[in-house]
Amino acid sequence: MRRKTTTKSAQSDPLLSAKAIRKDEENIRKRIEVNILTLLHTGVETDDAAFREIIADAISKDPDTSSLPLVEKRALAERIFNAMRRMDILQPLMEDSEVTEIMVNGPFRIFYEKGGRLYRSDVAFKDLSSLENLLIHFFSRANRPLNESSPLADLRLPDGSRANAVLPPIAPDGPIFTIRKFTGVHPDMKELIRQGFISDEAADYLRESVIERKTIFLCGGTGSGKTTFLNTLSAFIPSDERVITIEDSAELSLQGLPNLVRLEARLPGPEGSGEIGIGQLIRTALRMRPSRIIVGEVRGSEAADMLHALHTGHPGSLCTGHANSCDEMLSRLATMVMAGSSLPYSAISRQIAMGIDILIHITRSSSGRRYVDEITELRGYRSEGFDTHNIFCTDKKERLVRNSSSVSHEGQISD
Repeated sequence: MRRKTTTKSAQSDPLLSAKAIRKDEENIRKRIEVNILTLLHTGVETDDAAFREIIADAISKDPDTSSLPLVEKRALAERIFNAMRRMDILQPLMEDSEVTEIMVNGPFRIFYEKGGRLYRSDVAFKDLSSLENLLIHFFSRANRPLNESSPLADLRLPDGSRANAVLPPIAPDGPIFTIRKFTGVHPDMKELIRQGFISDEAADYLRESVIERKTIFLCGGTGSGKTTFLNTLSAFIPSDERVITIEDSAELSLQGLPNLVRLEARLPGPEGSGEIGIGQLIRTALRMRPSRIIVGEVRGSEAADMLHALHTGHPGSLCTGHANSCDEMLSRLATMVMAGSSLPYSAISRQIAMGIDILIHITRSSSGRRYVDEITELRGYRSEGFDTHNIFCTDKKERLVRNSSSVSHEGQISD
């Protein structure tokens, strides 16, 4: 008698019923897919709103869900919608405005960045094929081939986020999926000062430098905040100037510039043709009468085109690149220019010294804090290397302070 009572209690428990329903979700999804295919054959469009109605109707008519509470039906509908039209179990992370990056290392290891720190998620895909099917479907909707013959793919999402996927055999432990989210947050300089990203004095110095049309190069590691700070600095550009931005993936969001032109590089198409790179866009921008050119990131031979632009009447331009210090950025920049130019190292270095006025290095500490740790003035080039002067640097307490000492960058000269 007691055993029967327990069984009835379990049958009437909505949480236990919900678990049973989740086990049957695959069958429900298959029935919904049949309905969708039927609608597609009849020519009826299935936008998100219509798709949600199809899911709701299928759930309401399914005998296995008739006794499910309304809140569980809605949760089930959302899970099915996310699996078929969104990012499945990753969708909650996509919708969390505080999450800045999502990293999927195979079906069972999912990490995310929040507040500058990495955390492991407690969600996981059912198996390897579930993750792989999601990625193939996700990239195919954007006409990006992702399969065994093309196991690498990049994609910019409509909101500006960037996605990258790697499939086996390149990734032997399972599909790798990384999303760098575009948060849409545009902090002004006052907010960055409040956060300790930069000091008041350094902010005033950079504001005057932008207004005086000094060319500024921002550098730092991945995710250090280069693009965010470039957006902030662009707010000091006079509104009557014509500005052209050039990016691999459109992330910049410049405000208060009515005469703004945005250019974005294009990846090769499915057949491997149609690529338009940063260098080609820089050359095109020179014919568009820019007051300033802003290059989102310089990482290769296009540095030669950027340097040419700086020497053809476009002072006050802004660029970013990857480096561990301002001095290292100068060496890397010279190497990148050499890849797209026949000039010797010494001549390239002199052109860099004439074209760039200020370098800013941004770092991210082990605790996740991002801040400017160095602002360097490039004064010229001598036989022994670049002549630089550290205007601001961080002290032992990671505070950005003015520095009056001069530092020369010693580099090996090779003609």
